[in-house]
Amino acid sequence: MATASSQASLLLSKQLRDLAKHPVDGFSAGLVDDSNVFEWQVTIIGPPETLYDGGYFNAIMSFPPNYPNSPPSVRFTSEMWHPNVYPDGRVCISILHPPGDDPNGYELASERWTPVHTVESIVLSIISMLSSPNDESPANIEAAKDWRDKRDEFKKKVRRAVRKSQEML
Repeated sequence: MATASSQASLLLSKQLRDLAKHPVDGFSAGLVDDSNVFEWQVTIIGPPETLYDGGYFNAIMSFPPNYPNSPPSVRFTSEMWHPNVYPDGRVCISILHPPGDDPNGYELASERWTPVHTVESIVLSIISMLSSPNDESPANIEAAKDWRDKRDEFKKKVRRAVRKSQEML
C-alpha cells in the first residue's frame, strides 16, 4: 500500500502537469527544485482593477507529507502589504487553516481546509484575498489599521510593493 507521502507526491505531480497543460489566468506555478514536489514557486499577478494591479508577487507554497488531508502553507517572498498577510509573508486565509472547528470560534469548519482544494483553488483564493481584504481578523494589524483608517497610506505602501515587484522581473 502506498504511503501518505507517496500519495501526496502523485497528487501534486498530477496537479503540476494539469497546470502546465491548462494554465490559469492570474498566476504561474512550478517547483522550486525539480527533485521536491512538496515545494512550489508561485507567481501571482496583481488582480486587474485592484491596488495590486501590475504587480508580480512571488510566493512559496509548502505542502505537508499528508497533503491533501492537511493544507499547505503559503508565504510571499515578495514584499506584500495586506491585512491578511503576516509581516513575514505568511498568508492567512481560512482555507489554509487546518480542518475542523476553529479553536478561536471565528471560522466555520466549512470555511477551513478540505481535501478537495487544489493548488489552483488555493491560488485563486489568494487572488480573491488581494481583491477583498478581510480586516476583521487581520494577520498584519498595522496593514489592517491603514486599510480601515488611513486608506491613502495603505495605497501608498501597496504601490511601493507593486513597484518593487516589477523591478524584480
